[in-house]
Amino acid sequence: MTIFEDTAPRTERPHVVRVAVLGCTGSIGSQTLDVCRRHADRVRVVALSANVSTAALVKAAREFGARHVALADASRATDPVMSELPPTCEVGLGEEAVTELAELPDVDVVVNALVGFVGIHAGYAALKAGKSLAYANKESVVCGGDLLIPLASPGQLLPVDSEHSAIFQCLVGERSEDVSRLWLTCSGGPFFGLSREELAEVTPARALAHPTWHMGSKITIDSATLMNKGLEVIEAHHLFQVPIDDIRVLVHRQSKIHSMVEFVDGVVKAQLGGSDMRAPIQYALSYPERWEASVRRVDWCGEPDFTFDEADERTFGCLALAKRAGREHGTLPCAMNAANEVANEAFRRGLCGFLDIERSVGAVMDAWDNEEVQSVEQLLEVDRRAREMARAQLGVAL
Repeated sequence: MTIFEDTAPRTERPHVVRVAVLGCTGSIGSQTLDVCRRHADRVRVVALSANVSTAALVKAAREFGARHVALADASRATDPVMSELPPTCEVGLGEEAVTELAELPDVDVVVNALVGFVGIHAGYAALKAGKSLAYANKESVVCGGDLLIPLASPGQLLPVDSEHSAIFQCLVGERSEDVSRLWLTCSGGPFFGLSREELAEVTPARALAHPTWHMGSKITIDSATLMNKGLEVIEAHHLFQVPIDDIRVLVHRQSKIHSMVEFVDGVVKAQLGGSDMRAPIQYALSYPERWEASVRRVDWCGEPDFTFDEADERTFGCLALAKRAGREHGTLPCAMNAANEVANEAFRRGLCGFLDIERSVGAVMDAWDNEEVQSVEQLLEVDRRAREMARAQLGVAL
């Protein structure tokens, strides 16, 4: 059984969905709050977390009347603005406090918008507690899918990534045995069509200028290297139980087709819409219902022609590395992700070149002693060791 199959009657959501937004000040978190504003009659924001952005956290807590907040960086607890929290609001400090929000009895849906592998703790806790998990934290599924997926019942794990939300929507009511392959669409990033020689000269500023999506800096660099698409291939493999080699990456520069499912009879279903993350966020909050749109509708008569291209894995080698990690399973995807997080940050700080991201990740993978995934604690140690190896490869101290 996979997370999308309707093998049992759907459990209807309560009239008012009680939500915890983890990482509420980032790109996905902020857009989640936009959806909550739009549907204030259907959503109650109960809990919020942030890393260091105390002013934004306090502002959101006051606006939505949140009962619980958590600040991952406990050193920011003394920021003067924290005194402006509502007097009835409970405050937790540290990463454990963020995870505890995912287990609160007065929360129905946990939106996991945390960045990086650290988000696995909250995702694991939410599923164990029986919460619906609307997640944008793909790294947790890439690294710990073998642990997370068995915990999820159909309809409990709701992808927020536009591509996986698209596939999820295309598969509602379908049978897993009828799926032939998945088509993950990809904008191609800001460097589509460049040679490796040209990529060697790109700067962080150029890489952060994504042509169609407005995202956080880490995911924007991952999109430029196509590592983000590689992570999404592994994510789709876990979510929908489709072999890595039956998941095709299709460059679609217009970013209007968000992904497609091809069935054994040759029929292809696609989900289309504007380039706005609030649409998949809203679907994750409303499922199995559909609420009135929070985004601008597309006038399809006025849209330019659609184009499709093959993803160039020779030029953008991070995609090939991620597929390799997915095929080999075990702890290798976690090691790959850790190495990429280090290299991604090093590039953003100007400490290495664009192609050094691929080089260092590949070197860590080549040296890795792979083993089966057994626990979150094991993955934490894998993450730590792989980061050390990546820093040594790059000669940086992050």
